[in-house]
Amino acid sequence: MTTTTIEQQAPTTTNGRAIGSVAAMNGYVKEIANVLRRSGRAGALQYVPEITWLLFLRILDEREQDKAREAAALGLPFRPTIEAPYRWCDWAAPYDPKTRDAQGRAQGWKRKELNESQMGALKAFVNDELIPTIRKLEESAQHGSPQHVLSQIFYNTPRTYIDTEYNLLEVLDRVHRLSSKSIDNTHIFPLSQVYEGLLLSMGQKNNDGGQFFTPREVIRVMVRVLDPRPSQSIYDPCCGTGGFLAETFSYIVERYGPTLSAEQFDRLETQTFYGREKDALVYPIALANLVLHGIDLPHIWLGNTLTGDPAYAKLFEDAPTQFDIVLTNPPFGGKESKTAQKKFTYETGATQVLFLQHILEELKDGGVCGVVLDEGVLFRTTEGGFVGTKKRLCEDAEVFCIVSLPGGVFTNAGAGVKTNLVFFRKGSPTTAIWYYDLSDLKINKGNPLTVGHFDDFLQRYRLAPAHPGRISPKSWTVDFEARKESARAAAAPIQTKAKELWAQATAKNKAIAGLKAQIRQVATLEARDELLAQIGRQEDEQKQARKQAQALENEATGILNAVYDLKAVNPNSSGTRDQRTPDELLSAIEEAQQAISLAVEALRASRSIVRIGDGD
Repeated sequence: MTTTTIEQQAPTTTNGRAIGSVAAMNGYVKEIANVLRRSGRAGALQYVPEITWLLFLRILDEREQDKAREAAALGLPFRPTIEAPYRWCDWAAPYDPKTRDAQGRAQGWKRKELNESQMGALKAFVNDELIPTIRKLEESAQHGSPQHVLSQIFYNTPRTYIDTEYNLLEVLDRVHRLSSKSIDNTHIFPLSQVYEGLLLSMGQKNNDGGQFFTPREVIRVMVRVLDPRPSQSIYDPCCGTGGFLAETFSYIVERYGPTLSAEQFDRLETQTFYGREKDALVYPIALANLVLHGIDLPHIWLGNTLTGDPAYAKLFEDAPTQFDIVLTNPPFGGKESKTAQKKFTYETGATQVLFLQHILEELKDGGVCGVVLDEGVLFRTTEGGFVGTKKRLCEDAEVFCIVSLPGGVFTNAGAGVKTNLVFFRKGSPTTAIWYYDLSDLKINKGNPLTVGHFDDFLQRYRLAPAHPGRISPKSWTVDFEARKESARAAAAPIQTKAKELWAQATAKNKAIAGLKAQIRQVATLEARDELLAQIGRQEDEQKQARKQAQALENEATGILNAVYDLKAVNPNSSGTRDQRTPDELLSAIEEAQQAISLAVEALRASRSIVRIGDGD
């Protein structure tokens, strides 16, 4: 029987049609995932790692076959990342005697040999030879070499978890059909898109990998705002599957690729992208994702970014001490240990706030950052860690843009919180913040957020800060310097009054001390009792003065801290904004609770009367 080579055989959907679109390709990858699900790999964080190493070896093999042919044509030597029989074309590809390598070995020769030996030989080869060999590459590989990175992609893969040889063979055949040469040439797209579709499944609602996934539309907009250049270092301190780094690479290649020299392109691929990730399951996925996007050497550090404790740091050894650009989405709602908090100036259990402090440390002077923050981080001004961090942010960096995102953007990732995009440049204080409001958009499964929703924002953002076109019903500028000055002016008389009261309380100390000294000199009980009464009155007055002074200090502090409520409140909104202060709102809530309690008591009393009447 004649075997068709992969170059001639296009992958097909379940209805037999050739794949010619991204959606169809994503559907095809989903079919592979379905085979893994029936093998017991039910959740995304179970089947994605399995597909990751298989897909990576498939695409690596295809790329290296192309490089081998190019080297042969030029009469140059070529050494593959992994040697036979561990190449995909040896053990995983279907047997094809018409397709042979430079040594004359047929495609799939090792697979044929294993299949003809005994039942289970292929799976045993994968578990006992292939995976252990690749995992040990780090021991002999040069630091930063492709072999070094490949061994780390298998960091959390001790074996294949596919349950039967039958299912393993089906997965191998399906993955083998994923080839850049077999995609409909009228719908060309990179094979990295296949992996994007796979990672998208991790971000879907109720999936166990959503916490590592940021919607690609959000990432693309953030990258456009910061407009990274080839010479800049890019860093993500909680990189998840590497989406920010991969998208930044794609942006730079698309915009600057044709103008780059071979040396500049090599630097872009090997000395530009850096990240940290805490989860050992996601770390290899990030590496594979970045390599598949074209970043030959992604510098990813495995460990707890906030405590600084590494689990594996060799790929990060040559990282710069500070970075030109930070793009990131810190975890929402996380609570960090005291160990992590002690590393920072402003201690708090809030993960996002600690990451914000980390970013300020890691960013160069003049460097820029785009970060996703939940709304609570922006508006909370009653907790020291939040206020101190935001005060430092606004003093050490220029917060130049905040975008209020609509609700529902992160719902598919399991987070229903309201979020914002915050952009800042380190090195000079914040004087004015330009806001853009997208919160009125209704985002759901039927109406997902797209880059098109940001068109007006991007057009206005590109205008000069003082340009009148920056102002619209959805956008406005806050004079931050004026806000601080107004707060200082409002707080000053309160602070003055507080100082006067503290001075009165201090004066009372002297008066009380004098009265106590007199007690030892009086001769009668009546005189002693009178002095004690005076001391009591003075102490009461002192206590009251201190209480009033503290209350005034708290009021002044509240006014000054309110400056760092950075929440986007659209002054052009047609809705009615509640202008009440937090104290007024609390009073209203207490009054409502009292009214409810009275109503409940009245209802219970009426029911009691009814029961008594029914019994007579």
